[in-house]
Amino acid sequence: MTAGEGLNILVLCTGNSARSILGEAIIARKGAGRVRAYSAGSQPKGVPHPGALRLLAREGYDIAAFRSKSWDEFAAPGAPRIDIAITVCANAAGEACPLFTGAPVRAHWGLPDPADVACDEAAVDAAFAETYRLLDMRVRAMLALPLETMTPAERRAALNAIGAMEGAA
Repeated sequence: MTAGEGLNILVLCTGNSARSILGEAIIARKGAGRVRAYSAGSQPKGVPHPGALRLLAREGYDIAAFRSKSWDEFAAPGAPRIDIAITVCANAAGEACPLFTGAPVRAHWGLPDPADVACDEAAVDAAFAETYRLLDMRVRAMLALPLETMTPAERRAALNAIGAMEGAA
């Protein structure tokens, strides 16, 4: 990383439709000017989950900016360098990731999948709100760290400790 470049953080989940989309949104908003956020999945659903989009719209995000995409985009020539890759589901954590430009520090922030809630819209929205709350708490803790000056080992340890916070799956 060169001065003024900032860190690139990639949030990974299998489908890239719910948790990883929320993580990308929160990191981008709270880390604006300091970090850049992306999300992707090993088997992307193709579109963000409607519950994720409803929540992001209620929180004031421009939902047109979010799309479900493959993690292969971040291993392709010309892709942004990835400094930190955070998995938010157990499936993605156990998969062999492609080789990303930048040899990122990997951490796991496993959370239950709000997309698994199949009740009425109110129950789905409540599940997404809880996931957003838990991710927001983790992102705040991450951004309180001196990420730019930490060694890769220090980053990995600190980010994995954050992943063990309340609500870890």
